[in-house]
Amino acid sequence: MFVFSPLEQFSILPLLSLSVTFIDFSITNAVLTSLISLGSAWCLYFLLSVFGLTIVPVRWQLILESLYETAAGLIWDSVGARGQKYFPFIFSIFLFVLLSNVSGLAPYSFTTTSHLVQTMVLAYTVFIGVMIICAGVHGFHMLSLFLPGGTSLGLAFLLVPIEIISYVFKPVSLAVRLFANMMAGHTLLKVIVGFAWSMIGSGGLLLIVHIVPLAVLVVLFGLELAVSLIQAYVFTILSCIYINDALVLH
Repeated sequence: MFVFSPLEQFSILPLLSLSVTFIDFSITNAVLTSLISLGSAWCLYFLLSVFGLTIVPVRWQLILESLYETAAGLIWDSVGARGQKYFPFIFSIFLFVLLSNVSGLAPYSFTTTSHLVQTMVLAYTVFIGVMIICAGVHGFHMLSLFLPGGTSLGLAFLLVPIEIISYVFKPVSLAVRLFANMMAGHTLLKVIVGFAWSMIGSGGLLLIVHIVPLAVLVVLFGLELAVSLIQAYVFTILSCIYINDALVLH
């Protein structure tokens, strides 16, 4: 029996090829999944704004309000009142990462955050935004980020390069954390599914025993759902911490 590779689910497949000179505008499964995820969320928020909110929230209103309050609470706890003007940016990041993680658990869907290039774009978007905020608030004084107070001149030649390297690698660690967790979890789920499918194809006693890996799969699916939620939370709270560091120069 032919068994598909567990990594096949991460293949980016062009659905509509379109290119202008050397620029590729093709619609891929990754783009389609992102558009469906964000489009669904936008439609839900739009419908709630059009038809109004109820005092006793319905199920969808309760979910959307919970997401809104979670993002607002994260930026309030991490940055405080000064960070409220950055709420639209933080909420957009939180919603995109959350929907990308969760939508990837649906059968035949695609997890955009399982690709390092996608998480790097998100991480460096946050990083560049934080640098712009820091430069706008502190100007050239932002360079004090790389020189701890009270450092002697001789020690500064050692600490400044270390601080610069650690600061530059912050978005890398942010991207790799999200990418590694999503890719590892989805790969494990595909391995368990393939194992159970092979047992079904073998027939006999294995046809009955395949219930065991399926039971494990249910548990792992719940765990992966929790990981998807936690990783969106972690990505967002770290983004809030970076913004707070930019404002107070920590």
